[in-house]
Amino acid sequence: MLGTFVNIFKIPDLRNKILFTVALLCIYRIGFYIPVPGFNQLAAEVQQQGDSPLSRATDYLEMFTGGTLSRSSLFGLGIMPYISSSIILMLLGEVVPSLRKLRQEGATGYKKIQEYTRYLTVPLCILQAMMYMRMSSLDIFTGMKTQAIMMGIVGMTAGTMFLMWLGEQIDEYGIGNGISLLIMAGILARFPKAIIDVWNNTTFQIGGSSSQYGPGTIIFLIAAFVFVVAGAILITQGQRRIPIQQAKQMRGHRMYGGQRHYLPLRVNHGGVMPIIFASSLMMFPQIILGQIMNHFPNLFTNTLYNAFNPTAYTYNVVYIIMIFVFAFFWTTVQFQPKDMAKNLRDRGSFIPGLRPGQRTAEYLETVMIRITFFGAAFLAIIAVIPSIVSGMLGVNYLVTSYLGGTGLLIVVSVSLDLVQRIEANLLMRNYEGFTDAGRIKGAYR
Repeated sequence: MLGTFVNIFKIPDLRNKILFTVALLCIYRIGFYIPVPGFNQLAAEVQQQGDSPLSRATDYLEMFTGGTLSRSSLFGLGIMPYISSSIILMLLGEVVPSLRKLRQEGATGYKKIQEYTRYLTVPLCILQAMMYMRMSSLDIFTGMKTQAIMMGIVGMTAGTMFLMWLGEQIDEYGIGNGISLLIMAGILARFPKAIIDVWNNTTFQIGGSSSQYGPGTIIFLIAAFVFVVAGAILITQGQRRIPIQQAKQMRGHRMYGGQRHYLPLRVNHGGVMPIIFASSLMMFPQIILGQIMNHFPNLFTNTLYNAFNPTAYTYNVVYIIMIFVFAFFWTTVQFQPKDMAKNLRDRGSFIPGLRPGQRTAEYLETVMIRITFFGAAFLAIIAVIPSIVSGMLGVNYLVTSYLGGTGLLIVVSVSLDLVQRIEANLLMRNYEGFTDAGRIKGAYR
């Protein structure tokens, strides 16, 4: 393993890519400490603290977008507008024929869609910045409201566009997967805060206060951390390999083809997107009910408000159902069995025992539905671990969300992709990979 790290810096091209990526990530983190002019940073941080639904929603958005809404910084919106515009165009690609045609044109169509994504990011940035300015109106210094709002909208929009540019530069000149690396860097930057919180509230004395964590709680948190990491690696690398037989063809006096290949189908085809979609929607009921309670307080509203608390049974049941729904929805959008069956037929390949065309497409769709069910089940387990641990053991929700759950799943997934990219560069230049057997392989059945 140590020799592999030495080999990484022996290759000039790979070394320059890694150093370039690290430099841009450093710039990314420095930007979080550049405040928006006219805002009181201390008042903003105090206002965002607490266990209110709005505070939890803000913490969740900060974890996934890499933003710092509690600091009112130039990078406060993070890259959420860019991610939102990408998802919008991806979904519209299934409905709008012109966008679907661009997706089928290969690299040229991809560049055009990326251009549309950048254009759509700008109005989304302006809209989200205006919403944040309205929420943070109490944090603006006296006599600077109009100027601070204008500078905040322009500054946050420019900050998000700059982050989008950083991600594209990492894709082109760095190690690649720039947007995911920015998200991972934002999550990792908050891990020390969660660890310090655990350390400050840990006690090894019997009969400590209810707000302190005993040895059993610490052991359980470590075990949950190991379980989530191991499970995330397994589900990310897991594949269902479908045998593919290539048809034999006579060319002149020689016969070509006849080789046997495999078609890998990922168990977790949607990645963490089902959890992100489900979590985003589950934030709104308690926020809306909280606003209704302020104007029309009654027992019925209080009951619903408590039912949608992240530690409540009703919340977790609805949360799991939403994860399953979005997992199948995302797989339906991304996975096209008819197109895959058509490509296999055009290349002269087929699945043994199945006729090319419609029968092959039905078989691929059936297999994908089955493995998606197990992938969604694992995502549901990962997603509800923070709520269960927080409710049963009384651990701070911020700690459980970072030491286990979606944030850790994103870190593991992006880290595996980063390791595979580095290993591919090493193997391409006749160096050994991180394992003795060579390239890291996915688990399959």
